[in-house]
Amino acid sequence: MHRFGKKEKAAEGLQDKNWHDTAIEVCDVTKVYRLYERQRDRLWETLGLDRKKTYKEKYALNHVSFRVKRGETVGIIGTNGSGKSTMLKLITGVLTPTAGSIRVDGRISALLELGAGFNMEYTGIENVYLNGAMIGFTKEEIDARLDDIIRFADIGDYINQPVKSYSSGMFVRLAFAVAINIDPEILIVDEALSVGDVFFQSKCYRKFEEFRRAGKTILFVSHDLSAISRYCDRAILLNQGDLIYDGTPKEAIDLYKKVLVGQYEEKAAEQPEAADGEKRGTQGTGSGSGLWKSRYPANPSLVEYGEKNGEIVDYALLDENGLMTSNFLKGTVFTVRMKIRAHADILEPIFAFTIKNMKGIEICGTNTTMERVPVPTMHDGDEHVVEFTQKIDLQGGEYLLSLGCTGYQDGMFRVFHRLYDVISLTVVSNRDTVGFYDMNSTCVLDPEI
Repeated sequence: MHRFGKKEKAAEGLQDKNWHDTAIEVCDVTKVYRLYERQRDRLWETLGLDRKKTYKEKYALNHVSFRVKRGETVGIIGTNGSGKSTMLKLITGVLTPTAGSIRVDGRISALLELGAGFNMEYTGIENVYLNGAMIGFTKEEIDARLDDIIRFADIGDYINQPVKSYSSGMFVRLAFAVAINIDPEILIVDEALSVGDVFFQSKCYRKFEEFRRAGKTILFVSHDLSAISRYCDRAILLNQGDLIYDGTPKEAIDLYKKVLVGQYEEKAAEQPEAADGEKRGTQGTGSGSGLWKSRYPANPSLVEYGEKNGEIVDYALLDENGLMTSNFLKGTVFTVRMKIRAHADILEPIFAFTIKNMKGIEICGTNTTMERVPVPTMHDGDEHVVEFTQKIDLQGGEYLLSLGCTGYQDGMFRVFHRLYDVISLTVVSNRDTVGFYDMNSTCVLDPEI
């Protein structure tokens, strides 16, 4: 078990030079992104035309070190933006570190962005050979694996059709089949075990088990805590780019739950500073100045419309401790909060929220009318804050929150303001069932009847 403080991590290093049992070695790795306000600033700096600093630095990873032994299964967990996917991309060579070193010994198959290398005009078969060649396999090696790939994808005659004609489900099935059936020495997985329907997922997990039994090295990222607990020998916890724990899956998950509800404490003085002296961002805590919504990443694809006689001027999500966050443990209580300001007289407005999955399917939602909470007439300049508090029993995964302010005027239904997909929220679960939500069933074997 290793629990890290910031001052210890940089000095921790990996001093042992007996590499024969090491598949992946990450030593003091830092990844910094430069964030420009304008595209031309990036161009001018590239050309050396601007001597002053025109960017902010974002630390995706900060002095991270760990080692994965051959035949070991290691999970990486953490909230959104903690650096999990960045780490996998660095290990696979998709990205290069700003500082530090990474050593990989063995042929890698990476399930990061499924199908990223597919040519939409090629048939499924042609893309199998294309992807195999990109990974480094000869035609003869792909020939030997082709039947297994086709059987695993199970998309029938579509294997001979251009992939542009595939459904999204068929596309990911083929991409997964290619990646999982090339017999790598090291398997890198980023949330890819949740693709397809429940039967295909079962097939994926069986293949995953085969890899483990065969002594393959596996490194994977997942929000499915039950998968981390079940499959991993070790778990690494990242938080805002820092490695804060490397040890048993159980202890990693317990600490992760504290991070999710804002109970992981770290002294502000230990926060590494960007070059401009600004502290790196932390999770909202429900206190402090500024708008609530400023605590959440802006959605560039936000859909917004309405007359704005009533305007949603602020919003937030709160956990059961009243802390602002977008990450919630399944089975806990959370609150949707919104502030509405009237710019004209509104007779009995209705405030609402909905939650939908990443495919756009509305899963649940409610409004003040359904909850039998009457809202009095609002006059120009009036403000209301409304909170909807409920238990979150959605399955683990990513969801999108939408907000609305509607009502009736002159006998007609009116939309005053709607914000679609305004916040992304993550539900973290250590036990998922079938469907969108958990019925919280209990199961008894051989009951006394």
